[in-house]
Formats: sequence, structure tokens, C-alpha cells
Amino acid sequence: MKKLYMAALFAALGGLCFAADPAEGFWISVDEKTGKATAGWEVYIQNGKLYGRILSVAGEPQDVKADKCKDSYKGFPTPGKVSEMTVVGTIWIFGLVPDGPGGKWKDGSIIDPGDGNMYGCKITFHPAGEGKFRADTLEMRGTIGPFGRSQFWRRATRTEAAALR
Repeated sequence: MKKLYMAALFAALGGLCFAADPAEGFWISVDEKTGKATAGWEVYIQNGKLYGRILSVAGEPQDVKADKCKDSYKGFPTPGKVSEMTVVGTIWIFGLVPDGPGGKWKDGSIIDPGDGNMYGCKITFHPAGEGKFRADTLEMRGTIGPFGRSQFWRRATRTEAAALR
């Protein structure tokens, strides 16, 4: 009987160790000037690093190419010419590593497929009720050296993130 309890305890503790990070999931990026949705994202962890893929874009055809991008970028996770990839379905956030407790990530990159610029990237999850945040919010901070700008994304379902047009 003791062995059964110990096995159950280890299974429960093991499940906690592999609980999803709060930054993972589906998000809608929002233009900070207009408040309008710009893209639907899937954010996920693979091999201990955080990645983000666009699932849909607002106001654009869903098959538009990232033709303003360079052919390649340092550390880009997908083989092939980036300039020939579609905006939707491509990983634009990559290589972030954990930065303390769950929901904090740093030292990654983000590419803006609209202009082809690559920035440093840091992501922080803010739960609903924390300070000014009324709903779960993902802060995506793009940086160039010591300078940066944050966007605040709202949590979405897979359906919502994939449905922007």
C-alpha cells in the first residue's frame, strides 16, 4: 500500500514539473495605437525554448508572402528562404529561454514580416488581476540594444487566433 501512495505522489509531483507555462497558448496581437487586432498567434515551447507562429492576420490575404524579409536570419528555426515563406504559418518568434518563474522568457528574437526587421525579444505573462491587467495578457517586448517597445497581447482560443481576416 505504501508503494502505491508513493507512486501516486511521484506521479502528481511529476505532473506539476511538466505543467504548461502560462505564456503558452493562443494570443491576439493588438496595435497599441488603434486597439485593433493585428494577428493571431500560437506560442509554444519546444526543446526548452519558446516560439511563436502566426495563425492568421487581420486585413490581409492569408497566403501573402514575407517578401520584405531577407532570405535568411541568424538562428531562424525554419529551413528555406524566409523571403519566400508565407506570413501565416511561419515561426516569427524564436529562441527565447526561461527567465525565472513561469511566464518569463528572454534572449530570443522576433522578425516583423511586414518590414523584415529582426529584433531582440522578451516575453512576460501577466495574469488577470495583476496590477493594471484585467485579463490574461502577454507582454511581447522587441528590442534593439538598450531600446525597446512593448505590445500587449490578449489571450484567445485556437479558433479566435486562426479566424482573423
